[in-house]
Amino acid sequence: MMTTTSGAPLAGITVIDVGQIYNGPYCSFLLAMAGARVIKVEPPAGDPLRRRSVVGGAALPFAMLNSNKDMVTLNLKSERGREIFREMVARGDAVVENYAPGTMERLGLGYEELAKVNPRLVYAAGSGYGRSGPKSRYPAMDLTVQAMTGVMSTTGFPDRPPVKAGPAIADFFGGVHLYAGLVTALYERSVTGRGRLVEVSMMEGLYPSLSSSLGLYYGTDGAVPPRTGNRHAGLAEAPYNVYPTRDGHIAIICVSDAHWVNLTRAMGRPDLGDDPGFDTLKKRVERMDEVDELVSAFTGQHDKEPLFALLNDHRVPCAPVRTLDEVVNDEHLHGRGALEWTEHPMYGRVPLMRSALRFDGQERVELRPSGELGRDNAAVYGDWLGLPAGEIEQLSREGTI
Repeated sequence: MMTTTSGAPLAGITVIDVGQIYNGPYCSFLLAMAGARVIKVEPPAGDPLRRRSVVGGAALPFAMLNSNKDMVTLNLKSERGREIFREMVARGDAVVENYAPGTMERLGLGYEELAKVNPRLVYAAGSGYGRSGPKSRYPAMDLTVQAMTGVMSTTGFPDRPPVKAGPAIADFFGGVHLYAGLVTALYERSVTGRGRLVEVSMMEGLYPSLSSSLGLYYGTDGAVPPRTGNRHAGLAEAPYNVYPTRDGHIAIICVSDAHWVNLTRAMGRPDLGDDPGFDTLKKRVERMDEVDELVSAFTGQHDKEPLFALLNDHRVPCAPVRTLDEVVNDEHLHGRGALEWTEHPMYGRVPLMRSALRFDGQERVELRPSGELGRDNAAVYGDWLGLPAGEIEQLSREGTI
């Protein structure tokens, strides 16, 4: 059973989590790490993310997103399963789900029905395109939402086909917004005493991240802008690119004229700092190809880590382009406790993450790894819900849990 830590802002809150894959589970992971008791309810076959365990290390995402949760199984397609779910909701504070819109309603477990059971319930629903509008019923996965939202059309190089962003940005942007909406509604409930339905569309959560691309779009009177590769999406900054080094690449951006002056000094070319052809951002953007050639000629003479140190000394915003192996073993992330090597009972030694949200005064949260399907059935249904042991055994035999 999960235990809360002192100073946790959501201590005392109980969340019934029927999220799956990334979107809902990331929201509920943040809730759990903020001190809420999260009861992850999986169908008898388990969260679809578990199935990736047959493909090498593809099970790691399940371990990452489901730490510090109680894990139970429940067949919501059975009448008794739905009854048990309603009993859980009556005792809980919030529900998190990211099924296709209408799924929970068809089960008789939508917000309107559950609010009758618990008027204080905060019901947080994530989906690809929202619960209304002409696209609400479209199948939605991270890839399809990236395509629909315009992310893919703005990602990649102008002479090549569009590509998706490497990370699952639609799922996780949606999960972060879902967390924000749920906690906002919990605050409102503390004032009014009543719950609320909160919904988040992945498409709408992702749209603001297109700001730079939209700036270019409106700046060209609606002409479809080209993909800009590693350059600024709005073509409004220079230098702004990924530049070659002798052993890899380094990302450099000069937001201000002072950054450009600092870079020219690091390059050993202080004359470029006040060169009338490059001394303002507007002029550098107009001569972007020349700027990139000058910077590339300089960076190509160095290894990336010594160059990173040199540019940092000159206060130039930059970073080496690192591999996943370097990031997983990053001394900064491990030093801050953001990542922690953990012996997982199912997957062996894996790097588990903590929440990116830090609450001053909250004691360090002890990571409790995810576990086998239905690990906490007896504890949740028996100790928390109060079902007799014999009934729990019967529910298991009949396939309800």
